[in-house]
Amino acid sequence: MTLTLSLLISIGLAMDAFAVSISKGLSSIENHVKLGLKLALTFGLFQSGMTLLGYFGGLSFRSLIEGFDHWIAFGLLLLVGGKMIYEALFEKEEEESAETGILSTKTLLILGLATSIDAMVVGISFSILNFSLVLPVILIGVVTALFSFLGVFIGKWAGHLLGKQAEVVGGLILIGIGIKILFEHLG
Repeated sequence: MTLTLSLLISIGLAMDAFAVSISKGLSSIENHVKLGLKLALTFGLFQSGMTLLGYFGGLSFRSLIEGFDHWIAFGLLLLVGGKMIYEALFEKEEEESAETGILSTKTLLILGLATSIDAMVVGISFSILNFSLVLPVILIGVVTALFSFLGVFIGKWAGHLLGKQAEVVGGLILIGIGIKILFEHLG
């Protein structure tokens, strides 16, 4: 597999993580560098790890998840996005603590999984096509990490413009990504 093809695949896989990073940057009160590093590390590792998992799972694993992988991603993103919207609309300000807007480990792992299911499918296709694995896996992780880190800064910048509605916008973005994944696989 060529460097160009590996890079294009990496950029394509990084787009969901990039969009999620923008949405988290919109709504988080965490230090943007800390949040960016958390998301970059998580999404980069999940994308690379799921590519490896898919590769080694090969044909037998593909038949187990291929029919519903899009439903898993859709459900996870709908759940997280819906929770963000609910909290933004219905939590009273006096009930909010300093922890509101801080990305929990559980949410971080759910987002990592939800954005990396496509990487597993790509890994399966790599094994079917007998592609070399080292370069694509490294690029997928690095490109996803870079895009995720930058996405937080873009989200932080846009969040200052949106103010209180930032978390609603972030939740809608996550739900939109889930719907996009669902329609791509159903269409």
